[in-house]
Amino acid sequence: MQSIYETELQEKDELENDCIAFTGGGTGGHIYPGLAVIEELRRLGFKGRIAWIGSEKELDRSIVTGQGIEYHAIPSGKFRRELSLRNISDLGRVASAYFRARALLKDIGPSILFSKGGYVSVPPCWAASSLGIPVITHESDASPGLATRLNSKKASLILTSWEVTAQYFPESLRTKIIRAGNPVRPDILNGDRQRGLSMLEFVAEKPVLFVLGGSQGAQEVNDIVLSSLNLLVPLVQIVHQTGRANFDEVKARVPDDPAVRRAYRPFPYIGSEIADIYAASSMIAGRAGAGTIWEAASLGKPMILIPLSGSGTRGDQVENAALAERSGIATVLLKPNISSDLFVDAVKKYLNIKNYAMAEEACRNLVHIVKTPHIPEITYGPSQNPILSAEYIAQLLLTKMAEWAKESA
Repeated sequence: MQSIYETELQEKDELENDCIAFTGGGTGGHIYPGLAVIEELRRLGFKGRIAWIGSEKELDRSIVTGQGIEYHAIPSGKFRRELSLRNISDLGRVASAYFRARALLKDIGPSILFSKGGYVSVPPCWAASSLGIPVITHESDASPGLATRLNSKKASLILTSWEVTAQYFPESLRTKIIRAGNPVRPDILNGDRQRGLSMLEFVAEKPVLFVLGGSQGAQEVNDIVLSSLNLLVPLVQIVHQTGRANFDEVKARVPDDPAVRRAYRPFPYIGSEIADIYAASSMIAGRAGAGTIWEAASLGKPMILIPLSGSGTRGDQVENAALAERSGIATVLLKPNISSDLFVDAVKKYLNIKNYAMAEEACRNLVHIVKTPHIPEITYGPSQNPILSAEYIAQLLLTKMAEWAKESA
């Protein structure tokens, strides 16, 4: 008689000839978490085919193919709640995307489709459902966007980062919801503190504040940092991603003070070095996108969040920030209550050893996912409870693939 472990290994071997399809795109937040799951699938021993259905954006393609993953582009049209003439042209693109995705899925033949959201993910999810391919959709933000709401109608499972996100779905769908956290790229978690300090030419004895203005910059974040520099430099060393478009302006506004120059490092964009800079940092300041929050929390770094708010947003960052603050991992500065004094006070809060330790513990409590009955105790790897989101979701995919394969046999 086979042990449970031997049965698991046999099932894993049977999956080596199988295929998992991923979909998502439009922004990094709809791609990088999926790549984190793929990396965990490979680490756990999945040797089957992995394919990605994404947008026609060259940046999306390059990010995915850069990880050695096959990529299939489809048209993408935006889904708008408001009446607009653009809906007419986009409707044609959505229809084209649906039939293209359906043809791709028939050709690829995946056992499961994992959606990371974005408008481009809707046609593949609906096409997969029409072909009898199980769909698992994931939402990173506190409240689901329109794409996730549409995908959830065709999903076998709905994964959320936060417990409270379930309340935004109809009662009829809530039995499908699992709180799974938000996957973070493994390379982010493996930075080297000393290497980061050396690169920045910072001293080890003084705390480091890492300010993330976003790859495109965030004027509001940049302004508050610049106006606070004279108050900050006696307390912390600062590394600041300004955004490429804002870099020259930020450099021109830096005070010509030797103390500031020693303690402040602006960069237009931080690429592969980000893991080492995270490791060297004591706390993080920036917008309240899901990626920033979960990366910082996974590293146990307290946050000062300045969420994007106002017209032109759906309020997701404000909701993310509120949940982060409620969880004890962040301090939130929200318009109109943003000032240099409040920003510096937030930094000082985490310079207090007790406050820092409490936030660090809250980060651990948030990001470590306790296994549920959805995943057996003996799984596709040696991990112990609790585990991080990317591994949890990878194990869930493997478990559900085997389970659904038995049901359809």
